Amino acid sequence: MFRHRGRFARGERSMIEIKFLGRGGQGVVVASEILARACFEEGLVPQSFSIFGGERRGAAVAAFVRVAREKIHLKCDIDRADHLVLFDDTLLDEKEIGRQVKPQGLLLLNGKGDCSAELLKTYRVGTIHALDISRKNGLGVIVNTALLGAYVRLTRMISLEALLKVIHDTVPSAVDKNLAAAKEAFEKLSFSG
Repeated sequence: MFRHRGRFARGERSMIEIKFLGRGGQGVVVASEILARACFEEGLVPQSFSIFGGERRGAAVAAFVRVAREKIHLKCDIDRADHLVLFDDTLLDEKEIGRQVKPQGLLLLNGKGDCSAELLKTYRVGTIHALDISRKNGLGVIVNTALLGAYVRLTRMISLEALLKVIHDTVPSAVDKNLAAAKEAFEKLSFSG
């Protein structure tokens, strides 16, 4: 993992690869862009891209972020991420996670976080009821800022302040609601490992 405020701990990898997986309409692509920009604000070098076709709302969507201290030369997809942020618990397939996330990687799950003991042994797992938080704050099913608040707390890769600044500067509407959702999720995250 990274240390808080954009600094890498000694001996850790010089690049982290993150996969966001959700459904159309949940804010998956926007979340990857917000995280990349917040990393840039903290002095890191991000790369953000997404994969989706002409699917309609509710179809599976994947977005990716790479974060490093130096220029990123890779221009390929991320096969096995270091971190996986799962926007929709209906997409939780423990066998598939093993193919998508490196061992000892990090998982952030939206929902109850009902997962096996094996999953908890293999990965560091954080859970947040992002949908409840988003609805409570008047955002409906758009869970991106809530999940980002939880992700920042789980990883300490960047500061909450950097995330909130980017949300404030880039979210086109309901800015106060998105800021409140990110802050609440930051406080309510539960994790194991």
